[in-house]
Amino acid sequence: MRLPRWAGTLAAKSAAFITVMCCALAALLGVLVHVSVTDQTVAQARDQALTRLTEATAAYEAGDALPRGARVDPRGLPAQLRALALSGDRGTMVAQDDGHPTMWAAGPADQHRALAVAVDYSQQARTIAGLDSSILWSSALAIGATLLVGAFAVTRVSRRLHGTAQVARRISAGDLDARVHDPRTKDPTRPQDEVAAVAAALDGMAASLQSKLLSEQRFTADVAHELRTPLTGLHAAAELLPPGRPTELVRDRVSALRTLTEDLLEISRLDAGRERLETDAEALGTLAERVVRASGTETEVKVVRDVWVETDRRRLERVLGNLVANAHRHGRGPVVLTVEGNEVTVRDHGDGYPEYLVAHGPQRFRTEGGAKGHGLGLTIAVGQAEVLGARLSFANAIDGGAVATLTLP
Repeated sequence: MRLPRWAGTLAAKSAAFITVMCCALAALLGVLVHVSVTDQTVAQARDQALTRLTEATAAYEAGDALPRGARVDPRGLPAQLRALALSGDRGTMVAQDDGHPTMWAAGPADQHRALAVAVDYSQQARTIAGLDSSILWSSALAIGATLLVGAFAVTRVSRRLHGTAQVARRISAGDLDARVHDPRTKDPTRPQDEVAAVAAALDGMAASLQSKLLSEQRFTADVAHELRTPLTGLHAAAELLPPGRPTELVRDRVSALRTLTEDLLEISRLDAGRERLETDAEALGTLAERVVRASGTETEVKVVRDVWVETDRRRLERVLGNLVANAHRHGRGPVVLTVEGNEVTVRDHGDGYPEYLVAHGPQRFRTEGGAKGHGLGLTIAVGQAEVLGARLSFANAIDGGAVATLTLP
């Protein structure tokens, strides 16, 4: 049996706790008041009945007429009290007499009869019933008022917690400017509760994380810019070398370093968030075939259902090109690019993506399993997909191979 989702909220738990505690407290106080008042009322009625029984016994022994309410072996006398009187003891008992609550007091009259006095107990019974009713109504009102006040207080706390959680989700989504800005953290004279402490800690963490990320982004951009100028000269010098195997090796390494530098510059631009779209209508299937032809790889293109999309052609070609290149570089053939509506899938039949990549996405300068590269291709693909407003996800096929799925808006 599963509880509904709302039952797990702080407000529901607090309301249940407050209600249970108020009911327990009201029951305890009600029982104590009821027992105390009932004992006092019964004691007064018992003293009155015993006093009348003493007077009736004296009159009976003197041969005088019995006072009002005193009788010998009355018809309504409870059997237990009659047996007690016949045994020579005196006692009292509350019972019904002709449908009315009555306090009976009885004692021995002679060897085989009992002398009893009946005192009307109706007023005392009504008093106790009225007291019980008042206890119930006052307890219900107190529980309701306490529940309302408690719910108001808890709702304020839960609203602040929800706001803090929402800011945390925005930070996780990449909005590093998001802050809680709890007013209690700005005024040291106000009492600081636990929610304010959490909000202050979250704001401090976000500010520290933003500062570190901005420093990393500036470092990446500065390094890429500083490398660009000497690489241009190095590339020009390599072109002037005489033909031969050493020249080819130098040119190959210079080209790889130049590609790495351009990737770093592209990542720095994506990190800065200054990219702007140049949208146009494109046939997705035709664009995918053009990307595969430009890659020069043996990639099978399947167009299940072609659609026209409003997108930035250059950025979309960059994303698909990187996915195809990564599938051939780190996976095994056959590599299949499938277009089905606004969804494009690139699949290889290699060992699949590493677990960290499937769980958290690609990370720059991180590769596993002896793979070559810097992890920048997929990082750029994810960044360009975000600029396009698309979603790029990574998974491993059940029968083996890596699957990258691009869903366009």
